[in-house]
Amino acid sequence: MRNLKKSAFIVAIFTCISYSISAQNGTSFGLKGGLNFSGNGDYFESIGDNAKNPERNIGYHIGVFSKIGNKLYLRPELIYTATKSDYDGDEFLVKKIDLPVLLGLKVLGPVSVFVGPSFQYILDTEFDSINIDSIENDFSVGLNFGIGVSLNKISLDLRYERGFSNNEATFINNNIGGTESRIDTRSDQLILSLSVAF
Repeated sequence: MRNLKKSAFIVAIFTCISYSISAQNGTSFGLKGGLNFSGNGDYFESIGDNAKNPERNIGYHIGVFSKIGNKLYLRPELIYTATKSDYDGDEFLVKKIDLPVLLGLKVLGPVSVFVGPSFQYILDTEFDSINIDSIENDFSVGLNFGIGVSLNKISLDLRYERGFSNNEATFINNNIGGTESRIDTRSDQLILSLSVAF
């Protein structure tokens, strides 16, 4: 509940700021959503075990954005993201708030390219129905870069996101004898988004 209230507060602040910026600069504000094709980092069942690599899976995201500028633009976003990775049949679920701050450039007609950091706050993690409370860092930073196409108020973009550093979660896995397991929560994903500006 505490995380939900904190997330709602962040969304409310971002919405107010974006409306204010739009009113002052005549730039756009809108909603976005889409699919994530993602995998997290390595999984170690116990100390000394070899790492298991994730199989990518489909997740989703939904959020709001503001676009400031035209040919050269700044695009902050506030996004709720849910991802899923598979490790030999075991699912690792991550729910987080992402705040990408992207710098974009129109390069040819409606086509633009962009790059920027993504600030991330992990709300919840779960591995094979085990809730994980012990994460190295709730806050982390990644990098987004990609390409987008805009037609009037609708835009479609494809981007790649990668976390900068390892961010391990540790938990007691009672399914394999109560041993301590570790998993890297760092994201590695392709993100396809549809945005609608107001």
